[in-house]
Amino acid sequence: MGSSRVGDHEYDYLFKIVLIGDSGVGKSNILSRFTRNEFCLESKSTIGVEFATRTLQIEGKTVKAQIWDTAGQERYRAITSAYYRGAVGALLVYDITKRQTFDNVQRWLRELRDHADSNIVIMMAGNKSDLIHLRAVPENDGQTLAEMEGLSFLETSALEAYNVDKAFQTVLSEIYHIISKKALAAQEAAATTVLPGQGTTINVNDSSVNTKRGCCST
Repeated sequence: MGSSRVGDHEYDYLFKIVLIGDSGVGKSNILSRFTRNEFCLESKSTIGVEFATRTLQIEGKTVKAQIWDTAGQERYRAITSAYYRGAVGALLVYDITKRQTFDNVQRWLRELRDHADSNIVIMMAGNKSDLIHLRAVPENDGQTLAEMEGLSFLETSALEAYNVDKAFQTVLSEIYHIISKKALAAQEAAATTVLPGQGTTINVNDSSVNTKRGCCST
């Protein structure tokens, strides 16, 4: 199925993804690697709200991913509920060279589940896999925790651009499948509840009828 633009929309779906995890695990570089294919060795702590976007194709649909970074708030444990509002996916990042960042994954999961939608798609990412000689968290530990919590899991390297695209594409594909199933279920439910004689007459000349389709949010 080829990609098509619906009306004058530049995308079919807009999905908000949040990055969470301890300060210094590489969230900002994961963001810049995915959205701009850039990496900065001397990256400073993020200050102020920051997000970036990238548009990609998923099963013939144009999906715009809006990726939000924690803006340094995680240093003060002060991430607000507004940060999570509307998020349909999350990348929970730890640093494979710092055990404490992995031990804090459970706290981040609690916060995510307290503030975000219960159906949010979560990918756990063990970042800085290029620093194999400094590894403090075995890959198997990450895999075991992910399986226990029902999360997807990958090790990534923003420096080497390893698995960064795959991590986001996995999350976005899963979100798309959930949205598609919901839309199909809603269509099927609507089809079975229409009763004879209760149809609605629509005047096709009515300019107020919006015929554009495809974007689930703005």
